Amino acid sequence: MARRLEICALGFALAGVFAIATMAQQKSEMKNMRLVGYSDLQGRNAYMPIIQKQGDRWIAYLAHHSDNPLRVNSLTGQAEPNGTSIVDVTDPAHPKYLFHIPGQPGGGAGFNRACSGDDLPHAEKGKYYLLRAFGNVAWEMWDVTNPSAPHRLNVIVDGLENTRNSWWECDSGIAYLGGGTLGWRNTPMGKVRFDALSHTLIYDLSDPAKPVFVRTFGLPGQQQGSPTPQPLVGLHGLLSTGPKGNRVYFSNGTAQDGILEIVDREKLLNGPKEPTDENLRYPVVGEIDLPPDAGTNLSFPLLHMHLPEFAKQNEGSVKDFLAVIGGGHANFYECQDARQMMRIFDVTTESRPVGVSTWTVPEASGHFCTSGGYFSTHASNQSFTPIYYERILFIAHHNAGVRAVDIRDPYNPKEIGYYIPAANDMTTESCVGEGAERHCKIAIDTNNVEADDRGYIYLADSHDTGMHILELTGPARELADFSKAEKAAAKH
Repeated sequence: MARRLEICALGFALAGVFAIATMAQQKSEMKNMRLVGYSDLQGRNAYMPIIQKQGDRWIAYLAHHSDNPLRVNSLTGQAEPNGTSIVDVTDPAHPKYLFHIPGQPGGGAGFNRACSGDDLPHAEKGKYYLLRAFGNVAWEMWDVTNPSAPHRLNVIVDGLENTRNSWWECDSGIAYLGGGTLGWRNTPMGKVRFDALSHTLIYDLSDPAKPVFVRTFGLPGQQQGSPTPQPLVGLHGLLSTGPKGNRVYFSNGTAQDGILEIVDREKLLNGPKEPTDENLRYPVVGEIDLPPDAGTNLSFPLLHMHLPEFAKQNEGSVKDFLAVIGGGHANFYECQDARQMMRIFDVTTESRPVGVSTWTVPEASGHFCTSGGYFSTHASNQSFTPIYYERILFIAHHNAGVRAVDIRDPYNPKEIGYYIPAANDMTTESCVGEGAERHCKIAIDTNNVEADDRGYIYLADSHDTGMHILELTGPARELADFSKAEKAAAKH
């Protein structure tokens, strides 16, 4: 019997290796990165992976957008609307699909954040919590302490017109939830640009079982009754540095007319809350207004960077920067509109941001405008893992896969590695044109990327290709600082 179990275990191991090898043979492309593991995510489109360490386990939570076609949950045999996939990635070479939480029919559950009860000020110790959007209409709180059997704690807010990105400060419990609410201008989407309805709902979720509303925040002119014209864009991405950093970065206008607000967190949470134009401007300490062809889908702060080039100067050798990353959408297939890129700004003097560099993938390196799908940046990793912070930034670049960028010199970002997954039988078509002019191609879509505190890199594909788990190799790996991860692990 024991011998039979050994043979079965070996068979499963070989099957996993074979599956990875087979994928590698399907024309995936790579430099200084390699595939470690893969999950098909039941053929669901994937968005914004987050990786939560839960005891001795590492759990990945992946959001999914609207479902077309409806996918079958292989664990239950039932067709379920796209929602949230929960995957055990403790062994990244053999990820195990644990559970699927269905989303809003037709609307999915596009955004997730997670915190440990040990970190949250008023949560139950030993518990783990998942904050997620329910399609376009609500935000929910789930208890995921047992990731194979999660249960919903409550609905934080519902009746929304849409949902967007979120951020949850695990040390304070303050959560910033993107959405569109009644009482704010609700011009139909067709008359304004993408995300124009979205703003921020701020909640105290320090006790996940007892959400407390704090305030609403957005661009002046988004609220009804404002004398300011309604902005053409609204919220898409946001990130907070928490109580210690005292800054929140609000990215408005994913692909056009981007507006990045740098906000004093203390003033935002404790200042005047009535949504007048004056009060909405009060906590803003800096703003970056981009031209019509540039957006800010997500932004990532690079703070207190030491610059060896300027070390001999009396000042200016330590600066703050912000990586501002635009993102493309459906009308950007095959480069039909302006390419979105990463732009790095010097925000040392927040009231006077200065652009210092722009980075993109050269189109000719892969003929990406004719290979199908989007060709633009979309997002960076959002974890502050010390292995990579201020050294390497990972950029999801749609049909150009993920790119590892050396950002130690923000004035001269350099690509040091990439991985372009292969399309597979689940990858959906990208179609352009109408009638006789309509044509379709199969193309991958690396929509989001994240890195965990072990150094593994996770790709989410919005064209149903699945989740790829990678690691750096060669010179790129040498640039990372894995000793910091070892030191952090030793403390625990």
